[in-house]
Amino acid sequence: FAAGAIGPTNRTLSVSPSVENPAFRACTFDEIVEAYYEQTEALIEGGVDVLLVETIFDTLNAKAALFAVNKYFEKWGKKIPIFVSGTIVDNSGRTLSGQTNEAFWNSVSHAKPIAIGLNCALGAQDMVPYIENLSKCADCWVFAYPNAGLPNAMGGYDQKGPEMAKDCETFFEKNLLNAIGGCCGTTAEHIASLAELGAKYKPRQRHDVPEQMRLSGLLPFNYEPNEKDMRKSFVNLGERCNVAGSSIFKKAIVDGNYEKALAIALKQVENGAHVIDINMDDGLIDGKSAMTKFVNLLVSEPDASKVPFMIDSSKFDVVEAGLKCSQGKCIMNSISLKAGQDQFLKDAALVKAHGAAVVVMAFDEEGQAATEAEKVRICCRAFKLLVEEVGFNPQDIIFDPNILTIGTGMEEHNNYGVDFINATREIKRLCPGCKISGGVSNLAFSFRGNEPVRRGFHSAFLYHACKAGMDMGIVNAAQVEEDVYENIDKELLEYIEDVLLNRCSNATERMLQFAATLDPKSGPCNLRRKGQAAGGATKKKDSGKAWRNEVVGKRLEYALVHGIDEFCIADTEECRTSGAFASCLEIIEGPLMDGMNVVGDLFGSGKMFLPQVIKSARVMKKSVGHLLPFMEAAKEEQGDTSSSSAGTFLIATVKGDVHDIGKNIVAVVLGCNNFKVVDIGVMCPCQTILDAVKEHNADILGLSGLITPSLDEMVTVGKEMEKAGMKIPLLIGGATTSKMHTAVKMAPVYSSGVVHVLDASRAVPVAQTLMDMEKREEFLDDIKETYAEMREEFFAGLEDRKYLPLVKARESVTLPDFTSAEHKPVKPKFLGTKTLKDVPIGDVIPYIDWNPFFQVWQLRGRYPNRGYPKIFNDENVGKEAKKLFDEANKMLNKMQNEKQLTLNGLLAFYACNAVGDDIEVYNGEDSTSGKRCTFHTIRQQAEKDTEEPYMALSDFIAPKDSGVTDYLGMFVCTAGLGLDKLTESFKKNNDDYSYIMAEALADRLAEAFAELLHAEVRKDHWGYAPDESLNAEDLLKVKYQGIRPAPGYPSQPDHTEKATMWDLMKCKEEIGVELTESFAMLPAASVSGLYFGGKSAEYFNVGKIEKDQVEEYASRKGMDVATVEKWLGQNLAYHVE
Repeated sequence: FAAGAIGPTNRTLSVSPSVENPAFRACTFDEIVEAYYEQTEALIEGGVDVLLVETIFDTLNAKAALFAVNKYFEKWGKKIPIFVSGTIVDNSGRTLSGQTNEAFWNSVSHAKPIAIGLNCALGAQDMVPYIENLSKCADCWVFAYPNAGLPNAMGGYDQKGPEMAKDCETFFEKNLLNAIGGCCGTTAEHIASLAELGAKYKPRQRHDVPEQMRLSGLLPFNYEPNEKDMRKSFVNLGERCNVAGSSIFKKAIVDGNYEKALAIALKQVENGAHVIDINMDDGLIDGKSAMTKFVNLLVSEPDASKVPFMIDSSKFDVVEAGLKCSQGKCIMNSISLKAGQDQFLKDAALVKAHGAAVVVMAFDEEGQAATEAEKVRICCRAFKLLVEEVGFNPQDIIFDPNILTIGTGMEEHNNYGVDFINATREIKRLCPGCKISGGVSNLAFSFRGNEPVRRGFHSAFLYHACKAGMDMGIVNAAQVEEDVYENIDKELLEYIEDVLLNRCSNATERMLQFAATLDPKSGPCNLRRKGQAAGGATKKKDSGKAWRNEVVGKRLEYALVHGIDEFCIADTEECRTSGAFASCLEIIEGPLMDGMNVVGDLFGSGKMFLPQVIKSARVMKKSVGHLLPFMEAAKEEQGDTSSSSAGTFLIATVKGDVHDIGKNIVAVVLGCNNFKVVDIGVMCPCQTILDAVKEHNADILGLSGLITPSLDEMVTVGKEMEKAGMKIPLLIGGATTSKMHTAVKMAPVYSSGVVHVLDASRAVPVAQTLMDMEKREEFLDDIKETYAEMREEFFAGLEDRKYLPLVKARESVTLPDFTSAEHKPVKPKFLGTKTLKDVPIGDVIPYIDWNPFFQVWQLRGRYPNRGYPKIFNDENVGKEAKKLFDEANKMLNKMQNEKQLTLNGLLAFYACNAVGDDIEVYNGEDSTSGKRCTFHTIRQQAEKDTEEPYMALSDFIAPKDSGVTDYLGMFVCTAGLGLDKLTESFKKNNDDYSYIMAEALADRLAEAFAELLHAEVRKDHWGYAPDESLNAEDLLKVKYQGIRPAPGYPSQPDHTEKATMWDLMKCKEEIGVELTESFAMLPAASVSGLYFGGKSAEYFNVGKIEKDQVEEYASRKGMDVATVEKWLGQNLAYHVE
């Protein structure tokens, strides 16, 4: 016989080729089906006897192949046998797309293959447990054709025929197979050896398997009802990914926040959902698109896709879109006889072809079944059609006999609960093998908003319906697990069952009266009456001032831990004058340090957060500030110059860099831990830093920087420290720094210890260890060893990574047709500059991205509460985050009302064209007006695994030889004018918290200002997207046309390109923003960038570049190579000493 092999293709339907976009797929189910259909047709025309769907690494590809084969069989009018063979990629026992082999079988068993098996990937010995599992769960023949052992180092196979046969003998001994063969590395010799050995054994006997509904996600879900207690085996169909069942989920989908939607799905699985119900039926949602995107996203998340999906919609095309994205065996919800028998049979056949179980609603041509008799009649008719005409497995038929709302006050609705329960029992009797489901939340819709009543109804209904045979239901999984029927308040349960079981005519009225007395936020098992506190007691309101009754030392300690500065001066003075402390130093070393030690311990253990620590520092500074004059006077009298600090820590932002928020936070946190911190400010030249180290006799030096040129300046400081023979440890920190840069560039130039510190919380334990002379040497030796290993890895990586020559990288790009309607440049409303002065803060606030604000304060929510505003729900940091947010908005309002900050902006547009990798900017309307200046861009060179082009920013501008004039925009904006004056007032009052808050808010306002300007540019000033309508969240997700990359960042990592912008727009003269020698902007709370408006423009990362480009770039810019290498140090694919 000849078997026609249908391979896995070189595409995968279940895995995204893009790490950044897990919902993306390189091809569609329909495209794969089309390819497989063509192959099937050709193989059958060629005369094959069997179709072998083989080497399946992605089950959805196999389902597409089986769908195509079935489609061809229907057209051909005949069938031939099908074999299906999966491949297990490693000893995890899973396919490449993550399924176990039993889940794989559940997904493909609908095709009724004559045989199922495994091939390739593993040698015979490794394949045994997986074949054994398939042999148990499959009711058809089973085969295997393993490789000739595992490949050797060169990819070949060394195992000979007799060796392979010996490895395969376990298959025969355990009676696991009906057929055996060979895959990679096998020859006629191997097959002969297998045939000789196999002749000695009897083949496996086919066997029946228990009749069950077998579903799958990444894992199998085999439903085995507990006939004695159906509630125990009840299948929770999680309702929270249904736009009708969850307003939060609906909002997430409408807003395009699929990350939040995914978090909801994950939470359901965590809470006990056995199946995730997915429904996108809403007027505001494109159901087909949303279903496709969300299911693709779910499939990429193993913790969510381990369970089966219920693809739920009243629109069949939406359901089919979902089925085409899931490799597991799904439940399709739903079909009905409402549109007639012919449509019902057509829909059912398509569901079966996709291998899904099906939910059948109790509707027919006459409408919805409400009574017991109607429910039974319609379901029995549907069952007969599905089993006898479509060939559906009865185990895969799920009836939803309609759970209808009770307690409405309408008499005809009173028996709906009883009708469902009775119909369930009868349908199960008349339709053997079928399942019963329903949307449980419909039942108590009349009592929405009253949690104990609504949830109590659900629990009581499930108790009675499961006794009648109900198998599953769309429920809130967490609630039905929590609301155990036996634990429901007995009085409440009596009222509920009177309504549910229709036990008396006035049951609804009595239920409503009782419900009105309940706390609507309590639960059915922990019921509370209105006005009653949790636990039954009445709460006594605490004034929050009980701590003021403590002794003064304890009051100070409490104030420090809780950051309350209202009474600290008075309490400190009371300590000083009470006679309880011999000196001011005793007060500092006593109650004040006791409090700060508690703060340090809590912060170190993660039980206290940075904003709280900064507030504690404010209290400490105010108290110590009050004592200092008295201490100085006493020291003068005694001639004492000693210090009792934990050590002197000198901290500075290096030359050319003006950013200091992170540095200020580190300084405050170290101060809270008894370090004497000497902060010498920003833009500190190397010699100034070295002089300060000597002047203050510093024990540790900390260097900070935000922009990439600061990295080179830090290296310079390290070299000069080595020359000067300094022996103090050097700590490196700041947003642009990294452990790898410290290991490769910093550690080799300074021998007395360099340590990279990630953030403020790490600075304290590092500094404390370095001040412990018994631990310092061992600690630094360990760091040096780690950094040496990292350097080896780094240089090895440079050797391994491949790069395209610049010429080849340019050849990879196919430019768009800039004469076409889609890509033709839009001319801005003006050419030249436009200055925006005193922009109201209120205009900018709606554009604030709060996520970086919380990162500054080191507040990070844990999944699923990452990011703003979800962080407020985090059980660990949520309360503090909300408090910080409220205080930030209070300061914002004050900034706005008192005009404490000035917001200035500058826009400009110029005619331009691309010339190679450069962009020429013209004096006037087009190239005939002459060149005014040139912006230089850098091209990607690191080799890619895909066919993507190697981009440079110039690719987004029409080339000069195209004859099309294009346009380049640029901007600078600041929210930092007035900030120095504001922060100085806070510093004078020892208010670290407020000045760090002010700096953080100014940064956020500058970024928000940039977002506002870009939106106005797109819609008005440039006007290439006049009809754009995006909310703030969409803006932050860059859902608009065009980009605004900044020099010094990934798309153009050269900071020196800012000089061209500043010369062109006269930024300092127009709005007061200047550049430092390292091209940092001053004020620091400023943002700048270029505008590209074309549809082809996108953000990208230049990454590492080779010397050929560096040399050419230097020539184009008129710089020497060494200078370019200095500015592009982080992007060099080679090492420069």
